[in-house]
Amino acid sequence: MWFDSWGDLGRVVAVGAAAYVVLVLVLRISGKRTLAKLNAFDLVVTVALGSTLATILLSSDVSWAEGATAFALLVLLQLVVSWTTTHVGPGRSLVTARPTTVLRDGVVDEAALKAQRLTHEELRQAVRGSGAGGFDQVARVVLETDGTLSVIQSGKVGDGRALEGEG
Repeated sequence: MWFDSWGDLGRVVAVGAAAYVVLVLVLRISGKRTLAKLNAFDLVVTVALGSTLATILLSSDVSWAEGATAFALLVLLQLVVSWTTTHVGPGRSLVTARPTTVLRDGVVDEAALKAQRLTHEELRQAVRGSGAGGFDQVARVVLETDGTLSVIQSGKVGDGRALEGEG
């Protein structure tokens, strides 16, 4: 249970180092999008990459080549989905949620807050983090597709084009 053999430890070190190098290379080749703030789909891919790395490290039934192929496949699929979401109209809505307005012109949208499972405390924290002291100083709070709360203070809405597409 505590120790099987030096050979097993050596395998973990050798295969782990090689798998890590391949993972870094695959992520660099795939571009910044793979490492950007995560929406739900990106999070699933990241968890799958981590799970694959763990399997490569800990399971002697999985070869390094199989693991490297799995890394490449996951990143390739992520690139295909990313391309689809940017080039095919309805593709984005299949993979990512739309931004949701949870506060508009100082008024909390209780239904949106409940639907997005946010608390008033999380909303207040976001408003404080923006430098505003009260909801009356805020034009919009938008729950973004990556789960962050964007706060647009009153007087800083500009032409409002950044708010298009939020629900």
